[in-house]
Amino acid sequence: MAQHFLLSAQARTLSLASIYKAGEDAAYGTFCKMRWAETEGAPVCPRCGGLRHYDVKGRRRFKCAACAHQFSVTSGTIFASRKMAFVDLCAAICISVNAVKGVSALQLGRDIDCQYKTAFVLAHKIREALASEVEGMQLAGEVEVDGAYFGGKVRPANHKEDRRDRRKAENQNGERRVVIALRERDGSTKTFVTNTEAEGVALAVENVSAEATVFADEAKHWDALHSRFPAVGRINHSESYVTEEANTNQAESYFSRLRRMVDGQHHHVSARYLYQYAAEAAWKENNRRLPNGDAFRRTLSLAMGSPVSRQWKGYWERSQP
Repeated sequence: MAQHFLLSAQARTLSLASIYKAGEDAAYGTFCKMRWAETEGAPVCPRCGGLRHYDVKGRRRFKCAACAHQFSVTSGTIFASRKMAFVDLCAAICISVNAVKGVSALQLGRDIDCQYKTAFVLAHKIREALASEVEGMQLAGEVEVDGAYFGGKVRPANHKEDRRDRRKAENQNGERRVVIALRERDGSTKTFVTNTEAEGVALAVENVSAEATVFADEAKHWDALHSRFPAVGRINHSESYVTEEANTNQAESYFSRLRRMVDGQHHHVSARYLYQYAAEAAWKENNRRLPNGDAFRRTLSLAMGSPVSRQWKGYWERSQP
């Protein structure tokens, strides 16, 4: 019997120990190579694109010789205005990609020795970078469409006579949401958070190629897919999970990972930020056979290519609506 890839040495190409052993200068060099891959780490002015620069003495900053603009390796990226050491940022990304079902902010804070607030924002910035990989992407080929409910669980009353039917909307707490997954078979996954699963029809029409073959379960709202796509496969889960004609197993596999992430690692996820956890689980599911060193470099490359986060920059300094 062949050995599973994740059990092989090829899956382990980066370790936390190697990051700290290499030190701060090596971590900084890694950031430069990911930010300016076209020039092999040589600085490029983000304002005018100039290649000539001066080093700012005593600081890891540069001054463009053409426009006199000062910048650093993280200027204009999701890590702009960072105060954490580069080696700790590399360690945080390594921990994140190694945690295949996510890592809580409390655990991340203990691992890299920082406050909970710092770890919380850093983890969300990494999730935002991962989500950018499929932004604007149109799915094609064979695409599975499905939805799953998350959150909104209400603790039952102590006495039986006080208990209510928690399946009814009036007895819920308003935190219940649906994660819609549009997953290419052996391809990319796009996720959305909605109030009802029926909203997934419009999302599928918008984000899936009109020539794609779509697979869904027996829920009635998916009937509308037949008029939008040339080929639609349906599976009735009350009768079987897989037939020769259709299944939604890959979408269900994604939901299994997300449920274990939410229930086992985070224990509670606010409906306000569920979309970021959903995107993180989708990225990890898509790249589950990627060596962790490659996953680290891809994540850092996405972070260096992502603009300043308008949601997470200064998150704790401003009043939240």
